[in-house]
Amino acid sequence: MNKVATVALLHLLLSASGSGDGSTETALTAAPGDVALLPCYTVGNVTPTLTTWMKNGREVNMSDGVSVSSPSPAGRRLSVLHDGSLNIMGVIPGDEGSYMCASTLPDNSSFQAHVLLQVTNVPDTHPDCMYVPAQDPSQVQFNCSWFGAYPPPKLRWGEDGAFQVTNTLSVTMNSSLLSDGQTMRCTAQHQLLGPGTEKSCSLTLKIPYPVGEPLATALEATSVTLTCSETTSFPPANTVWRKGLQHDSIVSGSKYVLSQEGLVFKLTILNVSQDDQGVYFCHSENQLAIRELEVYLTVKKASSAYTGAIIGVFIAALIVGSAVIVAKTLYSSRHRICLGGDFGQIEEDRGDMLSLVESDDEQLFQDAVPRLPPVTNGRHTTLVQIHRMPSSDHEDAETADTSPQQLEDTEQAEEPEDLVTF
Repeated sequence: MNKVATVALLHLLLSASGSGDGSTETALTAAPGDVALLPCYTVGNVTPTLTTWMKNGREVNMSDGVSVSSPSPAGRRLSVLHDGSLNIMGVIPGDEGSYMCASTLPDNSSFQAHVLLQVTNVPDTHPDCMYVPAQDPSQVQFNCSWFGAYPPPKLRWGEDGAFQVTNTLSVTMNSSLLSDGQTMRCTAQHQLLGPGTEKSCSLTLKIPYPVGEPLATALEATSVTLTCSETTSFPPANTVWRKGLQHDSIVSGSKYVLSQEGLVFKLTILNVSQDDQGVYFCHSENQLAIRELEVYLTVKKASSAYTGAIIGVFIAALIVGSAVIVAKTLYSSRHRICLGGDFGQIEEDRGDMLSLVESDDEQLFQDAVPRLPPVTNGRHTTLVQIHRMPSSDHEDAETADTSPQQLEDTEQAEEPEDLVTF
């Protein structure tokens, strides 16, 4: 830990000997962690009876930095010595400033001393790059600043040129020398940084690119709002609304209302008419380029809207009516649809019966049937008896309940009714 007082004390003695107005002024530089001794009255062996220290116009708080374990003056970071000097134990960034000592001597005379304390420091942050609007729209100004560094740093814009010792450096360029995607860089150097160590900041230039909906529709006698946003340009673009192929300017009034919410630009058209139909442009411009978003507004008559609504209702009613008719038709034919499989089964049964008749046993059937004597034409005559076959269990039950008389009548009725010639 270094003790910084020798240079300041020598400067103070020289100042006091060269001026008789009872006031001195000196400068002192300390690094973080050093012990700084700010002298007050050191002429002769006279000890001030009262000493007050001020920093930047405010009285210094001597309790600053008092150790909790040692609240005595020896444990204070700031203390006033017997000769009126201000002792700072362990200088930190923030101690820099303009100090003034006011002392009262035993003969009731007063004495003042001014000390400018500078603390060497390198900020942990990087330099700050920003864009500053220039008075000439064809030019662009960029600022680079790095505050809190002491001694002052060296700054430079671009890759060429010499460094300048300053906390702030500005550069003005013609827009014709700039291009989309170009990077502007500011580099900073400081003596407390290691060799070859630099800090920098940069800005990337971008052309405007407004975005939004390209089509809009409105009804007559209503209001419509067109919107677009532009968030990518740097330097920031100036965005306005224009109308027609002639790019006529639009101003707020009884017809148009221009508004902005952040980076969203709005154009509201009041009491829309057929004259408002056409193309509108969201015009964005910065020092690099001009870009536009084209929005086409279509104005419809109110009757057209009503006609479209009526057609829509008619189509909807037609679809619903068709669905009802189809449902009703299916419901009325539900028996045929459900019994479709039984009819197929009946057809299959009929096919089986025919197959039995046309089987190889046909000859046995013919031999078992009694035949009549041949007639003169040489053909055989076969006697065929036709009997009724019961079709269901219900008919079997009726046959079982029939009386003997009814059975006899039935047998008589089942006499040969016809002769079939084969």
